[in-house]
Amino acid sequence: MAFEATKREWSELYTFFRLLSDGFVYAGTPDVKRNDSHCIPVAMIQREEHDGTRQYIIEKEWIHIKGENMDKKVSREDFTAVSEIILEAIKSTRENDVTSPDGVEEFLDEVAIYDLEAKTDDRTDFSVAFYSVEAPLTGFCVRARLGGTMFPLMDGGRSANFKFEQTGIKFAVPTVNKINAEGDEDDVISRMLMIERLGGVLKYNDVADKVFRSNLSMIDLHMGRMLAEMTRLMWLDDVTKVSELTDEIKKLNPLKIKDELINKHGFYEYKMKEFLLALALGMRPAKMYNGTDSAISGFFFVTGDGEILCYQKAFRQVFVDFLYKNTRLERGSTEKDKYGFLERENGVYYFKLNLKIGLLKR
Repeated sequence: MAFEATKREWSELYTFFRLLSDGFVYAGTPDVKRNDSHCIPVAMIQREEHDGTRQYIIEKEWIHIKGENMDKKVSREDFTAVSEIILEAIKSTRENDVTSPDGVEEFLDEVAIYDLEAKTDDRTDFSVAFYSVEAPLTGFCVRARLGGTMFPLMDGGRSANFKFEQTGIKFAVPTVNKINAEGDEDDVISRMLMIERLGGVLKYNDVADKVFRSNLSMIDLHMGRMLAEMTRLMWLDDVTKVSELTDEIKKLNPLKIKDELINKHGFYEYKMKEFLLALALGMRPAKMYNGTDSAISGFFFVTGDGEILCYQKAFRQVFVDFLYKNTRLERGSTEKDKYGFLERENGVYYFKLNLKIGLLKR
């Protein structure tokens, strides 16, 4: 009987099967192209299943599957065929939910896969041993442009809010209520412009959550102000790409640093790249960060054509340049993330903006 799963779930399974089928992966460039001079052999993939840890060892013609309750060999050609069927199903379906194509469910039963998305506690999708089975395992996440929604690089919820103090003029309570009623719920820009039109000024105050504030301070003591101003620009100027927002921040120079540091040393670009890399390797707004990387060591990034590219911290500069060129600020739900309205706190009105960062979909 056929079943449905999201494109994101199918994309993870496609990536897993395709790596087993090919037995190698190409490193990606910062511009999401294949680096033809850097092909990395894949020797084994370790994945968590419903019945424990499984190892998928790539042999010449077979995939040797070893687990607590399993020890069998399956033809690599079968993995090739099924990965191609899955890719075609994803690309030919307009909706986000994709029905399992003919033959796929039977193959999943044969290899005893019941979870399309691996269930792990360390936020990796699976781990890979490159070059030889004895090599250290490297934890990876899958991010795919094959339609559907990608996991954001950072979906911080209300922990990732910045506070702006409302200054310039003191609003009466009816005026505040009128501002907060402006536009629909997610029409944050209309309320910001109304505050400005009525003589108010939104002045950066602080990172709302103390854990996130401390995490950002590990990158730079003024990182909160820099990101808050980028978030404000995203709303006011409708610029979303991280690289373009960083260029704008260089002109505004909210940290009031010297031109030499900005232009010769690339201060703002460097700080942004360090922040993005920390996010990619496990920093989260609501969890204390001490600079230690998580189990995640890189991404398998799937292009719209189904090509798989490898980005990992072992090739740090390429990874950070990829993140810098291919991320954007996104607008989260105001109801869920609790931002975008004037709120009174100890007699002072504050307006919160939320930071959410995702990967470009094209």
